[in-house]
Amino acid sequence: MSAEQLAATDAVLYSHLHYDHFSHASIRQLGSSPTYYLPLGMANYMPKGGYTLVEKAWYSQSQRGELAVHLVPAHHFNSRKLFNDDNRALWGGWLLEHNGKTLFFAGDTGYSQHFKDIQQKYGDIDICLLPVASYHHDTDGDWYRYVHTTPEDALVAAQDLNCKVMIPWGYGNASWQIGDISSHSPLLRLLHMQQQLDSQVPLLILNEGDIVSL
Repeated sequence: MSAEQLAATDAVLYSHLHYDHFSHASIRQLGSSPTYYLPLGMANYMPKGGYTLVEKAWYSQSQRGELAVHLVPAHHFNSRKLFNDDNRALWGGWLLEHNGKTLFFAGDTGYSQHFKDIQQKYGDIDICLLPVASYHHDTDGDWYRYVHTTPEDALVAAQDLNCKVMIPWGYGNASWQIGDISSHSPLLRLLHMQQQLDSQVPLLILNEGDIVSL
C-alpha cells in the first residue's frame, strides 16, 4: 500500500497476536489516526503512542457509522513468544455488516463447529474471506491442520457459512510467505478440491494487491 493509502486508513482489524498478522512495524506505519479493533486482551501488546483501541469479546458488536463490526470465534490460539503459549489475549475472525450485506474474515483458524455457529447467528454470508495456505508442516502436519484450514477445509467451511462468494487468501510471493513450498500450491489444491468435492460456492481468485467491487 502507498503512503497515501495508509494515511487514509480509518480503521484496522487484527485477528490475533502472531507475528505474521500483528506487527509493530506495520502499526507504526499506520500511525495513531485509525481506530484499532482488537480481540479482548490484545491492547496490552500494542506499542505506546496514543492509539485509539476498541477491544472485543466473541460475538460482541461495535457500531461505526452504518457499519456493524462483530468479533467472532476462530479455532486457533495466541502467543508472542516461542514455546510460551499463555493465551492471555483472545483471538478471532471479524464479521462486518453494512446495509444488510455481510463480509466475513476468518482470521487464522482450523475447521470446527464455529463456522456453522456463525451462520446460525448471522445468517448466510455474502462474502467469505477464508485462509487456504498455512496447513503444511513437515514435522507436525496434524497439529497444523488443527489450527489452520486446508483448501478442502475452507471449501467445507464456505458451505457451512452458505457463502455467496468465497475469496481465498494466504497464498502468493509478495506478502504471504507461509504454507507449502510453492507459494501458489494451496491455490492449485483449492481448485482441484473444488472439483473433487463438487463445491457449489463460487470462488473469486485475486492476486496480491487486486481490488474488486462486489
